[in-house]
Amino acid sequence: LLLNRVMAQPGKKLDQVFCIDHPNATMIEDYRAGDMICGDCGKVVVERAIDVTSEWRSFSEGEDKSRVGDAENSLLTGSGLGTIAEKTSSMSHRDTFDYNRQTMTRTHTSNDRSLMNAFREISGMADRISLHQSIVDRAQALFKQAFETGKFRGKNRMSMGASCLLIACRQEGVPRTFKEICAISNVPKTELGRTFKRIVKALESSVETISSGDFMARFCGNLGLPASVRKASEHIAKMAFELDIVQGRSPISVAAAAIYMASQASPHKKSKEEISETSGVAEITIRQSYTKMYEKAKQLFPENFEFASGIDGLPPN
Repeated sequence: LLLNRVMAQPGKKLDQVFCIDHPNATMIEDYRAGDMICGDCGKVVVERAIDVTSEWRSFSEGEDKSRVGDAENSLLTGSGLGTIAEKTSSMSHRDTFDYNRQTMTRTHTSNDRSLMNAFREISGMADRISLHQSIVDRAQALFKQAFETGKFRGKNRMSMGASCLLIACRQEGVPRTFKEICAISNVPKTELGRTFKRIVKALESSVETISSGDFMARFCGNLGLPASVRKASEHIAKMAFELDIVQGRSPISVAAAAIYMASQASPHKKSKEEISETSGVAEITIRQSYTKMYEKAKQLFPENFEFASGIDGLPPN
């Protein structure tokens, strides 16, 4: 190899590669062969150089430009790392048979393959609603715990993954609604609810009880409402539960109705249709909760709330 460093060439940076015959020539990198070539004379200055450029990110669609395999995963046997020899077209029938047998025994176990597929599905669902990696990691750990109990053999893997993601969101303090998880997983709500309860029971996991306040910031943010309306909505929902006005209503439907009430009393009015699209709560459900709250609206608003048209200006339903 003709590898020349800066020691004999003043003015060059340390570890800069150059050609002996043409020190100032531009170096051309052959990425396929890993060679550094002199741009003037074509001499190979360095053979099989290590590529230190940034790694390409890998995506599920299109060409995979990643130079490395999957990342280490502590949830899989042997951290999920393994090597598979390439199968060539010149193999004889016996060689092909031996190759298939060796591949089956030396690569991931069937359990690991099932886990890897489930982990990919969980990551895909999380990406659709931009969930943090810590939530994905917790959901994958929950899935593995549930899988290893042996109580979910033959069960819908997507339903299990969606349920674990729902539990992880609550445990991480960023709860999502059943409808949101159904939308990204295509799992029916009844099946998701059933699997969710089974996993919580099997793992004896502590799942935080959700409240209306857990959704206010996200719903109001998506609707473009100011902080004053959000705070009023939180106060309205809290008082509605304390006064036992919305007994039997879900926290999400109460949150949607509280946002509707607060926005209608402010200059930033939002319709039930807009709130329904953002929260996933049906318009009729918002109307039913709002009608109950409307009867005691004076007791629900915070004292310092600035009404746009007074409490009497609120729509009756």
